[in-house]
Amino acid sequence: MCTGSCARCLGVTLIPLAVLGALANILLFFPGGKVIDDKENLSEEVWYFAGILGCGVLMIFPVLVFRGLKNNDCCGCCGNRGCGKRFAMFSSIIFAGIGVLGAGYAFAVSVVSINRGPKCMTNTNNTWNYPFLHGNYLSDRSLWDLCLSPKNIVPWNLGLFSSLLIISAIQMVLCAIQVINGIFGTLCGDCQCCGCCGGDGPV
Repeated sequence: MCTGSCARCLGVTLIPLAVLGALANILLFFPGGKVIDDKENLSEEVWYFAGILGCGVLMIFPVLVFRGLKNNDCCGCCGNRGCGKRFAMFSSIIFAGIGVLGAGYAFAVSVVSINRGPKCMTNTNNTWNYPFLHGNYLSDRSLWDLCLSPKNIVPWNLGLFSSLLIISAIQMVLCAIQVINGIFGTLCGDCQCCGCCGGDGPV
């Protein structure tokens, strides 16, 4: 496959992942599907905007660059027909790195939140804290009863942050693939422009 076509495919794949990541982050502001009156009662990691920033906003740049590579014209420079395409592929490596950083940020925040557990009301005195800091709630489901409110906050928090974890992991892999693809494109050019590793080959 041509390096430009491969990059475009990766860019298209990143779009729904970015949307899903942002949506998961938004849903985390409504624990258990409920509106929380006091914003201080939301889990701290929700305010890190891992899905909106990491999986979403920072992923816009690689998406735009990756999708445009296939249609990038071979403007050429210094008499080298493939120079323009090679430079475009080189720039994609930089933007792929930005994507890796954004997805890595979302991945790290998700891991921390899953390990820490959600913030919830743990007694009738309306006390909100993190009840799972000293217990393995992931393997002992009976501990989930420590959270009295919001209802179903544990599976809600766990499910959404697990989704972010998976989404960000896939995004990191896709951006890492583009780093490798970009290196090949920089060294060999794009087959659609000049033939694979063929400088001035046929279009």
